[in-house]
Amino acid sequence: MSDFDILDVGHEGADAAEPAALPVVAVVGRPNVGKSSLVNRIIGRREAVVEDVPGVTRDRVAYDAEWQNTRFTLVDTGGWETSVSGLAAMVARQAEYAAQTADVILFVVDATVGVTDADAAVTRVLRSTKRPVVLAANKVDGSMQEADALDLWQLGVGEPYPISALHGRGTGDLLDALVAEFPEQPVGEDDDEGEDGPPRIALLGRPNVGKSSLLNRLADEDRVVVDSVAGTTRDAVDELVELGGRTWKFIDTAGIRRRFRALQGADYYATMRTGTALERAEVAVVLMDVSEPLAEQDIRIVEQVLEAGRGLVLAFNKWDILDEERRVYLEKEIDRQLSRVSWAPRVNVSARTGRHMEKLVPAIETSLNGWNQRVPTGQLNNWLKELVAATPPPVRGGKQPKILFATQAGARPPHFVLFTTGFLEENYRRFIERRLREDFGFEGSPVHISMRIREKKAGTPGRASKGSMRPDRKHRRR
Repeated sequence: MSDFDILDVGHEGADAAEPAALPVVAVVGRPNVGKSSLVNRIIGRREAVVEDVPGVTRDRVAYDAEWQNTRFTLVDTGGWETSVSGLAAMVARQAEYAAQTADVILFVVDATVGVTDADAAVTRVLRSTKRPVVLAANKVDGSMQEADALDLWQLGVGEPYPISALHGRGTGDLLDALVAEFPEQPVGEDDDEGEDGPPRIALLGRPNVGKSSLLNRLADEDRVVVDSVAGTTRDAVDELVELGGRTWKFIDTAGIRRRFRALQGADYYATMRTGTALERAEVAVVLMDVSEPLAEQDIRIVEQVLEAGRGLVLAFNKWDILDEERRVYLEKEIDRQLSRVSWAPRVNVSARTGRHMEKLVPAIETSLNGWNQRVPTGQLNNWLKELVAATPPPVRGGKQPKILFATQAGARPPHFVLFTTGFLEENYRRFIERRLREDFGFEGSPVHISMRIREKKAGTPGRASKGSMRPDRKHRRR
């Protein structure tokens, strides 16, 4: 074995185990009072989308947080107004739902504006939830503004804590007060779920193809703001859903837009969150709207999943509105344009009516199993020996490379390393991948194949230098 540069390949494991039964804090308030800025301050990183425009946060988004060794879940919500219609009304319902399901409510008010009619109306709703309320008087950047915070006593929800989410002023006292309101937990109730936690599934697709409607259908509640305006989801939104007797964590993401570099403000950061969501996920469900032609963006999103090495399920929304002729044509287009991922399970669904939704979970399970699959080394090499005997590698430069042995270096996704005496052409590596899939499965998962080319010990001519990943260079013909 000393003649080889052995590849030390790990595999992508799951994230740290997720906490169970943690206290939940809902951050609520009028639009543009600094809720997302405060969330970013508490969790210590820029996760919530922030922009100096009212209504940037449209969904309720959960983050893991910790203060003085106490862990909790922080739920950021859209701006809450009580007398609104349209999209603003849906955002308000999201915030109200979050407040009703939280253990503690963090009510954020702009101290520089004072008590508004909307603040007073929100206060009445908060009292009806019977939850403890901690009042944050935001935008108190110095002692000169502390008098503004005192005016908020008239809201009748307790002491206003003067803070500056932008600069961090006063947030320590606020968090102390917040943690003091947490319900006491029995011993053992906050133990971790398990080593891996529920499988994480990212819902990806172009803006307005129905991702939020699909998540709402799965969760059986209006979890994500849904509107006919493209781009209503701007944050990556997590939802624990029990389906088929198993708990799944679905991540609904902002639509991936075509001109990423041209995006500005909240749309720019939301697209970045989508990439983060994909990195967190184990399987990606790419949703496409079949009422429109298959777009270049759809293909690019699939390529992003492959680049990230995640399991893949292709879901085609609004299939129920197509006539038979259109379905036949579309199936041919899918076969042609998505031939690179012919191994991915396909599901035809209707997020609006729920048609064929029961087929989605088996497809996800298939993809997840393929992503985690391993082949024992002995079985792999016996299979490879028969394959090479029947179809040897093509001759290259007058020499036929030999495959000495192979090993599966990792899973999640499956990664195989071939130890060879020469370079294997890409077509032959694709042939090996195709036969691996035929004989072992790996449905729904990318399969990576790399080579390690045999090299002779130092001082022996005719071989590549140590560490080389390429065959010897040939002299040019004169």
